[in-house]
Amino acid sequence: MTDHDEAEKPERKSLGGDLILPIGAFLFTLYYFYTIIDVPRIAQISAFFVGTILIFLLVILAVRIGKEVKAGTADLRLGPLVEPHSFIPTRLALFGLTLGFIFFIEWLGFTIIVFLFLVLAMLLLSKGQNKGMIFGVAGVLAIGGYLLFIVAFSTRFPAGPFEQLMEKLF
Repeated sequence: MTDHDEAEKPERKSLGGDLILPIGAFLFTLYYFYTIIDVPRIAQISAFFVGTILIFLLVILAVRIGKEVKAGTADLRLGPLVEPHSFIPTRLALFGLTLGFIFFIEWLGFTIIVFLFLVLAMLLLSKGQNKGMIFGVAGVLAIGGYLLFIVAFSTRFPAGPFEQLMEKLF
């Protein structure tokens, strides 16, 4: 094989990163099926129907990716998910913020944790620029989320100090 032949060879797509969410969706669906064992029959049927559709779509995706890998136009490298390598610390920090959101929502409540998550994520992504705008946007979105989800829709998000104060005031 000459250098000329390698130059004409098309670069293969890296599709390994495209499998992360589908694999997570498949595992979640299996967990979902496990958790519906003791619910009423009609709920089991609808959950099984939705889960089956999801699994069917995941099989179609796997077949499509398998065909591309077999044809040599793609491979299962993570590619854009881990490249450029300089983005990995930022991605890991966002992952840590997401885990922190999940862990602390029980104590801080919906509104405060949304505000903190948005502020920290935007500060991280903007490298600390536009702090005033970031705090303003995060504040508007957190209060908007409170008004929409908790006040208007009566969603049962964890109530933290802010929600408890608002309940006492109103």
